[in-house]
Amino acid sequence: MGRTVVDAAADRADVSVVAGVNRNPAPDADLGVPLEAAAEFADALREYHPDVVVDFSGPESSRDYVAACAEAGVAAVVGTTGFDEDGEAALRTASDDVPVLVASNFSRGVQALLDAVAAAVDDLPGYDVEVTETHHHGKRDAPSGTALTVVDHVESVREANGERVHGREGDAPRTEGEIGIHARRAGNVRGEHEVLLAGGDEELRLTHRARSRAVFAEGALDAAVWLAARDAGWYDFEEVVAA
Repeated sequence: MGRTVVDAAADRADVSVVAGVNRNPAPDADLGVPLEAAAEFADALREYHPDVVVDFSGPESSRDYVAACAEAGVAAVVGTTGFDEDGEAALRTASDDVPVLVASNFSRGVQALLDAVAAAVDDLPGYDVEVTETHHHGKRDAPSGTALTVVDHVESVREANGERVHGREGDAPRTEGEIGIHARRAGNVRGEHEVLLAGGDEELRLTHRARSRAVFAEGALDAAVWLAARDAGWYDFEEVVAA
């Protein structure tokens, strides 16, 4: 994703990448911009003076990066998923000092999917809900952050009177109100999310497929441009899309 963000920025006039960060940057890496070691991140912030940092790393490193951004007064756009409660709390603490925007997905199409899911669930009370996501075989967190965001939207409309069931095995009939969540990992799938609502003799399927990581990079850059002008605080990609 880091390389995709750099490539996407090269085609835009409203952003400029001043440096990249990697855990162990290869001496011969050709990113088109300076590449610094993650251990030197705080020093890199002082050297390059960025307006915004865009992070697609991992939960632990992201937490450290955003803390350094808070100390340096640099805004942070975070596309990393898989945070535990302490990790999210740390990001929210940083938002007291700098603008922080965290999103599980930077696709405008996914944002439209979330809106459609909330509307459909509201219109179809009592319908069973199943969420299935598919990603490349190297993705670490399961289910995806986007799938969990979808379920959050379902529960924001429908009273959460059931449980989240992750896959099924053996004797496992549905219980009333439960939301099924299924994660698949295969090949080089960029990202696919489907929401199934079924009741009686009908079903509704809402699906989003990303064909390229570029859609996420473009959304993250849109968020960075928007966030650079904000005061310290906690922001959501929905605000960027609505702007």
